[in-house]
Amino acid sequence: NFLNVQRSARMKIPFGIAQTGKAFRNEIVARQFLFRMKEFEQMEMQFFVRPGEEMQWYNTWKEKRIKWHHAMGFGTEKYRFHDHIKLAHYANAACDIEFQFPFGFKEIEGIHSRTDFDLSSHEKHSGKKLQYFDSELNKSYVPYVIETSIGLDRMFLAVLASAFEIEKLDSANAEGEGTERIVLRISPALAPVKVAVFPLIKKDGLPEKAMEIFNNLKQICRCYYEEKDTIGKRYRRQDAIGTPFCITVDHESLKDNCVTLRHRDSMKQERIPIDKIASIVEEKVSLRNLLSCL
Repeated sequence: NFLNVQRSARMKIPFGIAQTGKAFRNEIVARQFLFRMKEFEQMEMQFFVRPGEEMQWYNTWKEKRIKWHHAMGFGTEKYRFHDHIKLAHYANAACDIEFQFPFGFKEIEGIHSRTDFDLSSHEKHSGKKLQYFDSELNKSYVPYVIETSIGLDRMFLAVLASAFEIEKLDSANAEGEGTERIVLRISPALAPVKVAVFPLIKKDGLPEKAMEIFNNLKQICRCYYEEKDTIGKRYRRQDAIGTPFCITVDHESLKDNCVTLRHRDSMKQERIPIDKIASIVEEKVSLRNLLSCL
């Protein structure tokens, strides 16, 4: 779609086209479960650059991509580059970003400088001219391509492998629900459910107040509301699915207009005003803040 995108969107070199879609491996026997499936999801970008500038952009995208991975919050020590010594015939540079899974360092993303092989091959077999006229250089050329390709399924596996933990607790913990808990320490920006709202008990006007808070919060992020079981059991259920914050409405909330905000990772609790909940939660779960380093 290079020509369609470039002309319809009036794009100037350098620019990229990114997409997510299905990919397939030519394998008879499936193995290694999520890590290596015959049919999988792939996120890919082809970035079109001037010939002669490809190595500059190759290094730029190596830096950008590793920063993106580091921003996920799994620990910078779990990533490394593996530069290819033996290159494909069309490439002049290539590397993998490897992640430390429980079964060792394995590829999670590939970055390649593919020269003009892609567009030149399309030209050759389609008979259609795929050159770009560069007004700054006053000449036409076939753009070179820097490609980054990341397995979405492998990223999902990396999230679970890094975040899942069975944590031993002090027997005297305030929540009183056993001496261990299952917790998914996923970044708040990546968590499927951002915040859970609980009334302490199902009477005395607490459910109505909690539902009011829930209805306000669901406008800015995905929330969950629950009344069933003890507050400790409700916390444990949210820990297991990675919900970073829980909000509890108690009898004091009806008097001082404050609620208890409970943090998943530390299990610490703090009292915050109801009118500050939205701004506090929105800042903590913001994907924009997560990626600000890029």
